[in-house]
Amino acid sequence: MNQVARPVRADEWREAKELRLAALRDPVAPIAFLETYERAVAEPDSFWRERTEGAADGTRVRQFVAEGPDGTWGGTVTVLVEDEGADDALGGTVRRRQTHLVAVYVRPGCRGAGVIDALIETAVAWSWSVAEVTRARLHVHEDNARAERVYRRCGFRRSGETVPMRGEPAKAEREMILDRL
Repeated sequence: MNQVARPVRADEWREAKELRLAALRDPVAPIAFLETYERAVAEPDSFWRERTEGAADGTRVRQFVAEGPDGTWGGTVTVLVEDEGADDALGGTVRRRQTHLVAVYVRPGCRGAGVIDALIETAVAWSWSVAEVTRARLHVHEDNARAERVYRRCGFRRSGETVPMRGEPAKAEREMILDRL
């Protein structure tokens, strides 16, 4: 792998915007992301600046990118800190202090090259650095077997919890967890 995972920097909002829009144009985007391309592309630059600034040095949100030697970004993951009792992004209530990995994306040309492993490893390492966090979680659509295989390879396992897919309640999002040893 020739890409290194690192935190996004506040001034990289243009790159963060471009990568997010690419993710939302991916063929699996409808089952991988809650946001749509149409909604995201309509956001003003100020939205992307604030989003990137908040995820660059955040203590509640942190975005990581995989960067190649030429400066190109091959993928990204964002980590949210969730506190016990808070509402989560999928309409549930958080049962323990944990992190939630979201917006996971690797460009097609970088898949199979270890980029996702580096991103997940970096996201989990940051998770363990957050006070009192002993669990990382993510959700994967029941029809996204490829993503589930990747997360299993990275140490995640199904928790047994599911939530209905937004806009398609007959389908489920499976929670996958990784407990700190």
